[in-house]
Amino acid sequence: MDDLLLALRAAAEPTRLRILALAARGAFNVRELVSILGQSQPRLSRHLRLLVEAGLLRRQQEGVFCWFALPEAADRHGDLVRALLARLPERDPVLDADRRLAAQTLSERARIASESFRRRGADWDEMTALGLPTAEVETALTSVVGQGPLGRVLDIGTGTGRVLELLGPRAEMGLGIDASAQMLALARSRLGQAGLAHCTVRQADMYRLPLPDGGDTQGFDRTILQMVLHHAEDPEAVLREAARVTRTGARIIVVELAAHAPHALSETLAHRHRGFQEPRMRAMMQAAGLSVHGTVTIPGPLPTQIWSGTVSSRIRDPDRATHDDPPQLASQGAHP
Repeated sequence: MDDLLLALRAAAEPTRLRILALAARGAFNVRELVSILGQSQPRLSRHLRLLVEAGLLRRQQEGVFCWFALPEAADRHGDLVRALLARLPERDPVLDADRRLAAQTLSERARIASESFRRRGADWDEMTALGLPTAEVETALTSVVGQGPLGRVLDIGTGTGRVLELLGPRAEMGLGIDASAQMLALARSRLGQAGLAHCTVRQADMYRLPLPDGGDTQGFDRTILQMVLHHAEDPEAVLREAARVTRTGARIIVVELAAHAPHALSETLAHRHRGFQEPRMRAMMQAAGLSVHGTVTIPGPLPTQIWSGTVSSRIRDPDRATHDDPPQLASQGAHP
């Protein structure tokens, strides 16, 4: 009985329940959990220690990293932790936000582990890694973006900064957003070599951009999302956030894979979606408040499509206020 009570006490705390819910998605190291949960490493290490001691979490050392995952079902309390997780609410704003950040983390982990990234560094981009016709896609993107000055350009999921390098010479200012510090270091180097001092990059969560709301006269004039949404746990929320910071009447341009059959490299690069069918992409963009324009399709090993839409109405993201509030599980979760 004492052993069971120890396990139940260890689980009966919001942060520790969040950790267990994340571990159900796979193994994470301490640095990744700190980033996802937004807590200090000493505090998080204490939670992890309690869960490991209670038999609810398995710790595995690999080199300099400690990885944490759920115990096997046959292990001590392996069946108990799965029973507890099955009782968590299907829709909880805090757990939903954790899942989104976990998906970004897994995508970034796969991207950094890519052989082509290790070999090519700043010259790496996902389209090249997938064997897509990069030059043709960039030509089509330039055409969709339009001629003349571009005003303020936002590139969400900028990676190594190639989109800003391509469009920056015609921009009044450019800002690239990415969750990866390693990618941003490469992007800064690329933009510096290109002499684009008016283009900067910033580390941020694409679901909660640290940028003010757009309006009739404020916000970005062009917002680009290139090869971003298929990595997103919630692509609709990403589009809503992009629309939030884009000026009314300005354009959002999405470069994405069309719907396709399973592909080995898609699995390697941790894609959350196998592209998007036209009805779904159109519905997502309209739900974000965009008037959708035509679609450009670029053939290749995996067909690529370029969508564009104009911000025509302001749709408030129902989850955004919750994200900005202090984390607190819904009533079905455990109490401190």
